[in-house]
Amino acid sequence: MTAPQKSLLELNAAVLLWAGTALFAKWIALPAFQITALRSVVAAGALWIVLRWQGGGLATGGRRDFWLLMAGGVAMAAHWVTYFQAIKVSTVAIGILSLHTYPVMTALAEPLLFKERLRALDVALAVLVLVGMAVLVPDFSLASHVTRGVLFGVLSAACFAARNLLTRGIVTRHNGTKVTFYQLAASAAALLPVALLLGDPVTPRSAGQLLLLGVFFTALPHTLYTRSLQHIKARSVGIIATLLPIYGAISAAILLGEIPAARTLVGGGIILAAVFLETWRVMRR
Repeated sequence: MTAPQKSLLELNAAVLLWAGTALFAKWIALPAFQITALRSVVAAGALWIVLRWQGGGLATGGRRDFWLLMAGGVAMAAHWVTYFQAIKVSTVAIGILSLHTYPVMTALAEPLLFKERLRALDVALAVLVLVGMAVLVPDFSLASHVTRGVLFGVLSAACFAARNLLTRGIVTRHNGTKVTFYQLAASAAALLPVALLLGDPVTPRSAGQLLLLGVFFTALPHTLYTRSLQHIKARSVGIIATLLPIYGAISAAILLGEIPAARTLVGGGIILAAVFLETWRVMRR
């Protein structure tokens, strides 16, 4: 097997594992904030071991980068809590599809924050996403579990977009594993006190699930993703990453028996079309 072929397998494995994280929102009988806190602790510990094994240093290169990493970690914590809550109150498909509005959110926010030109296509894609969201939601009542799931999912997307924007400059100075480690550590620091005070008792079953989630569905895919970038072009990475909602929906259908409704498929298809167009446009640039 050639190095590019191996990297392609690693990238697909990373995306598949990331899709699988959604299932733990249903499997682990703990609040979303507690799952996120303990997941962050486990994953940060695993990545610290990886960094030490690789011989890489942990220096951040100054206070500015350190606080950007911390802010990105807090945004990531908020993203995970709201993402898991979206799935808990609705379905895996609704949670993942709502979350994947983040590329279009980023496309709109980035020009404003970094004083770049806003393109008409960005606005058109945002409108397309809104159409997809409108199709997803059966009615705009908070009594609807789908509506609540979409609202939490969109909030999660906004937090994830914020995390990505905060990370934009840092990844040019630090490798992805180190950035993820610091953000996971910040996530744990922000949520662990709340989890210890307000969380539910952790059973041996929940502990095992959290260990699996933190190591094999968080630390491992981040490591595989970083490794794959050595031999795969950015445009390929972006296109393959759009498969995550599909992987997630198929996994939920097989393992949880959650069959997406027709309007979920239609609305999700519109959202994914917008995401694919944005990815394709970025890769062409």
